[in-house]
Amino acid sequence: MLQPQELSIPADVRRKRLYILAGLWLTIAVVLALFHSVLLPFASAALIAYLVHPLVTRITRLRVRGRNIPRWVGILLIYALFFLAVYLFFIAMVPQLYRELARISRDGVAFVNSLTPERIHVLADHAEDWLRANGIPVAIATPEDIRNGVPTTGFSLDLEKTIRDIAMSLTALTREHMGDIVTVSRNIITSVLAGVFMMFFILMVAAFFSIDAQPIVRYFTSLVPVEYGTDAQVLLERIDRSLSGVVRGQVTICLVNGALTFVGLMLFGVKFAFLLATVATVFSLIPIFGTILSSVPIVLIALADGFQKGFAILLWIVGIHALEAYFLNPKIMGSAARIHPVIVAFSLIAGEKMFGLVGALFAVPVASIVVACFDYARLKAQPKLGEVQLVETSK
Repeated sequence: MLQPQELSIPADVRRKRLYILAGLWLTIAVVLALFHSVLLPFASAALIAYLVHPLVTRITRLRVRGRNIPRWVGILLIYALFFLAVYLFFIAMVPQLYRELARISRDGVAFVNSLTPERIHVLADHAEDWLRANGIPVAIATPEDIRNGVPTTGFSLDLEKTIRDIAMSLTALTREHMGDIVTVSRNIITSVLAGVFMMFFILMVAAFFSIDAQPIVRYFTSLVPVEYGTDAQVLLERIDRSLSGVVRGQVTICLVNGALTFVGLMLFGVKFAFLLATVATVFSLIPIFGTILSSVPIVLIALADGFQKGFAILLWIVGIHALEAYFLNPKIMGSAARIHPVIVAFSLIAGEKMFGLVGALFAVPVASIVVACFDYARLKAQPKLGEVQLVETSK
């Protein structure tokens, strides 16, 4: 709604001011498009600053000796707690992860070493019996059967030769890349150092964003025409409700998901419980697809110990996601932040196609902003119900 002092501004002056502000927004868009390849650290820093903003605000409300705690002190406290949590994670959890990864390697090597011709023959017989019992006309042929011309029905598969060929290919691949071990190790060390540097850079930029959050918001608000100030404020509030539910809600839900998954894996005695629960926690950051991808290895490993265990852990996972869909999402995210699954799926696929895994991680938050803006514009464009009824009664 226009203020009284704004009504007295000539139309050509308002139009000129609108053109200038539109040019400024266009300049910002062009700069972001030209330097899109370096936006990831700053987008990550902005996301971190947005995540910790409520906690920083609560800390600054505390009073020490009659004074409020400065924002930079609150940020330092949060960072100190973060690094303490990382230290405790490395001390308590990384050895467990290492043991489970080492166990996977040992079990894989032991399984490959156990694939003797006799063992393969026994496995082939069991596979053939299972296929016949389920009415699948596939015959597992051995080299002796093929040499002796033993007739088979359905499709024929030389399992022993197939496994031998795979083993030879893996051996040749290992020998071929054996000389690259030094190069690979150097690349790994370089990547780790670069990752550590980037993490500290992102945290530093996030601290700057968090300290100057209000001035930054005021600056961008000043790029909006005064007559649209109220609309801009309402739109920002709608975006904040939607984005806070998606970002902070999804982080909370993924932690709950990982904890419940770990409880279920321990309860049913599934191998590599901590590793699988960690994977489920991380993958839960990606809605829908992350849940499916993290559930597949859990069920497969459980099925290796028996059909009943696999079915039980599958029911447990389904129960977790039912709890997430019907209780956690409405309570944590709220109705304002809920996005239709079709839009979520579209944004995930589009983000992954354009920017890979990083695009998939940022797809839903960006989609929540777009949906909030779209819905607000749609509501502004539609007449109010009372106005429609008034027009109808006047006729």
